[in-house]
Amino acid sequence: MRYGEKSNLKLMLQALCVGLIAGVVVGFFRYGIGKTEAFWLDLFKKSHQNPLWFIVIVAGLALTGIIAGYFVKQYPHVGGSGIPEVKLQMQGKLTLQWWPILWRKLIGGIMVIGTGLFLGPEGPSLQLGSTIGQGVGQGFKQTKTNSRVLLATGAASGLSAAFGAPLSGALFVLEEIFHNFSPRVWMNALVGAIASNFVVSNLFGQKPALAYNHSFPMPLYWHLVLLGLILGLLGHLYKLGLFNFKKLYAKITFIPRWLHGLIPLVILMPIMYYLPLITGPGNHLILSLPKSIAYSSWNLVGMLVIFYVIRIAFSIVSYDSGLPSGIFLPILTMGALIGATYGLFMVQLGLLPQKLVINLIIFAMAGYFAAIIRAPFTAIILITEMVGSLLHLMPLAVVAFIALLVDQLLGGRPIYDSLAAAMEPKSSEKGLCGEEDQISIPVYESSKLVDEKIEDVKWPDDTLIKVIHRGSQDIIPHGDTVIAAGDLLVLAVDQNRRGQVYDAIKKLQGVELDG
Repeated sequence: MRYGEKSNLKLMLQALCVGLIAGVVVGFFRYGIGKTEAFWLDLFKKSHQNPLWFIVIVAGLALTGIIAGYFVKQYPHVGGSGIPEVKLQMQGKLTLQWWPILWRKLIGGIMVIGTGLFLGPEGPSLQLGSTIGQGVGQGFKQTKTNSRVLLATGAASGLSAAFGAPLSGALFVLEEIFHNFSPRVWMNALVGAIASNFVVSNLFGQKPALAYNHSFPMPLYWHLVLLGLILGLLGHLYKLGLFNFKKLYAKITFIPRWLHGLIPLVILMPIMYYLPLITGPGNHLILSLPKSIAYSSWNLVGMLVIFYVIRIAFSIVSYDSGLPSGIFLPILTMGALIGATYGLFMVQLGLLPQKLVINLIIFAMAGYFAAIIRAPFTAIILITEMVGSLLHLMPLAVVAFIALLVDQLLGGRPIYDSLAAAMEPKSSEKGLCGEEDQISIPVYESSKLVDEKIEDVKWPDDTLIKVIHRGSQDIIPHGDTVIAAGDLLVLAVDQNRRGQVYDAIKKLQGVELDG
């Protein structure tokens, strides 16, 4: 076995370790959230019979907000979903310690998400997995490049364990975080994702969440177009609300920033008391929709609209507070509500058979996800894995791409790109540290580098083109080597300048690299 093959095999075995550990940790994370959520629901049920239980509820929620807020105060990157942090780590623009993030995110996430706030475990699961990948990389004393592969593997493993969707976990990391479909990254991410899903499925139990198999007839595809337009518009408005509401939190000065999480916890109490079904990440609400839509009426349409308005408003309030949490499942829940509302509305008008409303719920989840996250392939595969059937691939694709197109036309950006840009450290010129790092740059068909000679490109200072991967060939470049579309350029850079070189190469390419 050649050295390169042996090195790749070792890395794959380490990726397997990352996946197995991530499966245990994220499985425990999901289990803890479920138990905590059941605890709070039981307390609120008791409060209906004896109001004195509200003393326990208020004290418990206050303690939750204080502890989780203190974790964020100690390590600010424990807050939020963690996905923007992973993006910046992959780009070499952010360095984090893995262990302080891991245990605080684990405990804080269980405490916060389990209260019933409209927050999801998927983003935190991804960050938990990435910290495990980072820790394994450090434990095996891997190179910076291989450490990033393991970090990406951990992220894929975490998301796979959260959803029970290994293909989606690996694909999301490549499509939205790494933005580089490198076979090396893809293979290791998939190994980790499969391993973590295996652990979760066997230790904690998991099965397709939405097993519905009515095919959607082609003559009714006009519904998909209209639904996609609505999802794109509402997804764009959600992002505007998410970014602008942060400004309102910034004006709240009577309590410190790290205690802003108490605000949504106070608002949660009447919602949990009167409408417990719509609280939490949303999985219970999604699974209840098939029974709810069995009897169509205008009152039900109105109720679903109210549920959606509450979900979108309180999701924004909860996430912008800075508590450890994610928005994946809340986004899917809002998409499901939009699909159910649209479907029942059309049923009332006599334009849609009632049995097909469930299809629109499924399609709308993918469309809303695609419009907000801007990862359409992940959306399609994720919902396909959740449904456990390939029957819906075409309608899922139609709705997802129309919704994404609407968001693009309205000037929307991928939500995690915007969140990452907001937290990106201010650029400062660092001195060279003398330690080599690498950047792998895919050359797209539309890149300005295509057909250019190496010597004619004004590369960033202290940058060396080490090798060009072209198909199955590895080319050692010279000054007169011509760059071709589809090439993967491996650049050697100083570790301290990786982020700056990354940004400079994006400008050279003239297209969005983001990876």
